[in-house]
Amino acid sequence: MKNYYHEFHIPVMGTGHSVDTPIRVACLGITSVISLVDDLLLEKIRKYYSEKFSLPYCRIPANENNGRAKRITAYLDTVQKIVYIKMDRIKKEPFFKNNEKNKYFDLLPEEFPLKKAYKKLLNMKDGSKSSTLEKELTSKIRPGSIDVNIMVKVDRTHYDSDGELLSDELSDAKTGLRGYAESSLQSGIVFSAGINQRLFNYMTRFKDFYRDTTGQIKKKIILKVSDFRSALIQGKFLAKRGLEVHEFRIESGLNCGGHAFASNGILLPTVLKEFKEKREKLASEFLPLIKKYYKKMGWQYAESAQNDSSLVTVQGGIGNNGEVRRLKEDFGMDLTGWGTPFLLVPETTCIDKTTLELLRKAEGKDLYLSDVSPIGVPFNNLRNTGSEIWTNKKAAKDNPGSACPKKFLISNTEFTKQPICLASKQYQEMKLEKIKRQMLPEPEKEKYKKNIVQKTCLCDHLGNGALINLGISKEENSPQSICPGPNIAWFNKIYTLKEMVDHIYGIGHSLVSSERPHMFAREIEMYVDYFEKQVKIGDCSLREVKTLKEFKRNLEKGMDLCLSIAQKQPFKGENLASIPPCVEKQKKRLNSIYSDFEKTIKGLENK
Repeated sequence: MKNYYHEFHIPVMGTGHSVDTPIRVACLGITSVISLVDDLLLEKIRKYYSEKFSLPYCRIPANENNGRAKRITAYLDTVQKIVYIKMDRIKKEPFFKNNEKNKYFDLLPEEFPLKKAYKKLLNMKDGSKSSTLEKELTSKIRPGSIDVNIMVKVDRTHYDSDGELLSDELSDAKTGLRGYAESSLQSGIVFSAGINQRLFNYMTRFKDFYRDTTGQIKKKIILKVSDFRSALIQGKFLAKRGLEVHEFRIESGLNCGGHAFASNGILLPTVLKEFKEKREKLASEFLPLIKKYYKKMGWQYAESAQNDSSLVTVQGGIGNNGEVRRLKEDFGMDLTGWGTPFLLVPETTCIDKTTLELLRKAEGKDLYLSDVSPIGVPFNNLRNTGSEIWTNKKAAKDNPGSACPKKFLISNTEFTKQPICLASKQYQEMKLEKIKRQMLPEPEKEKYKKNIVQKTCLCDHLGNGALINLGISKEENSPQSICPGPNIAWFNKIYTLKEMVDHIYGIGHSLVSSERPHMFAREIEMYVDYFEKQVKIGDCSLREVKTLKEFKRNLEKGMDLCLSIAQKQPFKGENLASIPPCVEKQKKRLNSIYSDFEKTIKGLENK
């Protein structure tokens, strides 16, 4: 059950690209997501907007006790205040004018009752009836949700000055959760990148995640999941603690922005089909466990909540309204997420002009799945960004690595007792020295060195574009990183918010070419690319051989499902015709890659 009007949301994009998106669009009824990774960035943005909207500001120092949680709470409360200020202004504006009030209603879906009522008003003559309708429409204006995101695996622990480990409650994920829980927001928190049981257990301390006596939940749980099994496992874990999942947010493993958590060859249509077939199992499995917890706690579970069910939404590579209709009508998805295209909408996202121009001009060859992330997960990247140039220059001068000013992604203990970051100068110097001492052929040493020095400081660089955009930092001192999905190649202009929203709803001229391959076809190609890479870097162990065989079977099964979808009548603008030739080409390619892989295995066995 959703409490906002639009049929899409804007997912989290980096630490900085959507940092102020709710300030920009929540007052227009659009839901978006803020990353809680970088509380130091949030503090700078809070200062900027507090001054802009004449709100009181008191700096929370980096070393303040419980400072991370306080900075997050302060920022989220500031965002909410600003959204309320802007909403109040909109409500006071007159109808029949070219203003934000008109824009609010104009952006709504065409078939939505509120939009129809607004159109009716526009055709009415002045009088008591129009005045009554104006008041009614104004009373129904509500903001989009100000949601937040925590990558649950980014959970740095902290040490005191003597090197002693501090309380687990000071870990980054828990302080992020606490910062959100103690804010005044009534919204949702997205948990991505897996499961963190300690974090989920910690949630039980905050009553806002449970239903009140009227059956309402102030802070809703949204799980980003890759498959049905993951949804069921995480949902049960939470349900045993009385916690309900408001939304399961499915994302393509590869056809997405940011970090790419590839499945073992399981394509998005396969995942969606299983959710559609087993969706009722989610409520039937969870509700008894939730009620049992409420009973144990002596709480009353509201009768009005008995029939509530989790939303199931999807994001990753969606390109036009025809694909939206396929996802909704074939697979029963409630909502869709649109991230990457909004990077080209300055009204929505916070990106510096240099990077924005790179995005506008980006073609397929400029977008790649990289190994630059310090957390060791493939990262969707754009060539020639400030971050890439900065990182390569440092390496070319034999001075690789970052000073690691923020340390959010520290994880490695190869050389140190306390974790350090793979992108840090400290780690890279020690690792390169180790490689130098190894008895290896020079070409192999160079290959290892390249893998080390390409790791870049995402903690800092992903937020720099926002700081440059707002005039807080200078571009020459702030290398910018950005993480678009490959879908950006088909969007080649700077768009208005109205243009992008109309495109999503299928109103007017499409923003993408009719030649754009279907999102399912693009995902197939990406997974065969990924399979080829896994074969090349593999060690041919028995476990890996088994994994790759399963990957191939899953991928072939998904391709067959895509072929069956391609036989259906396409929705307007939906390029189903691109799927059969893609499947034919990629199946041949997959079989060729696997045939060479089998020859390699046999060659090793005969040695």
